[in-house]
Amino acid sequence: MPKESKIPNPTIKRLAVYSRPLEILLESKLPVISSEKLAGLCGVNPAQVRKDLAYFGEFGIRGVGYDVRHLLNAIKGILATDREWALCLVGIGHLGSSLVQSENFKKRGYIVKAAFDSDARKVGKKLACGLTIQSASCISQTVRKLGIEIGLITTPPHEAQRAAHLLQEGGIGAILNFTTIQIRARKKCFVENADLSVKFENLVYHLEQLDKI
Repeated sequence: MPKESKIPNPTIKRLAVYSRPLEILLESKLPVISSEKLAGLCGVNPAQVRKDLAYFGEFGIRGVGYDVRHLLNAIKGILATDREWALCLVGIGHLGSSLVQSENFKKRGYIVKAAFDSDARKVGKKLACGLTIQSASCISQTVRKLGIEIGLITTPPHEAQRAAHLLQEGGIGAILNFTTIQIRARKKCFVENADLSVKFENLVYHLEQLDKI
């Protein structure tokens, strides 16, 4: 149980980062890891690892470290990634087609239950994953019927806000938006924007600074 009612969002994001090397270590049958080694694998300092985990209780043994399996299971419980989540995807272009068929999503428990597009030429086509593309006009009804919890938007930018509205009308509680606009959402819907062009601009800025050193 968290010691504070409000956990900083960067802490939540780092917990997800911590889980990746722990999964590899578990497969390698390494039973224990120190905060120093975990921090090194994740690109943070050991004090940050200990502080992040301290929000949720005591996990390590001083002078020994963390039990890998126990810590990984605890993080999955905190992040609610110890269960399956139902997803849908709106916008079946190049990016959308890749995401809807991602085996990595499925492996981590994110199951795509429906795919939508506003292009009548795509509606009715069957994807390699077995889903049939539905009309965007069916979003709210289908989301509610299938109990879908998370929506992914990969539409053209000018269609993103309408897609978000239809998802929320169906009861979606979280949206991952891959478009270049910031969509508006209700208070009870959490939105994460993943504009890849912003990531590139951040990269090229730092790349340019390297040339000035």
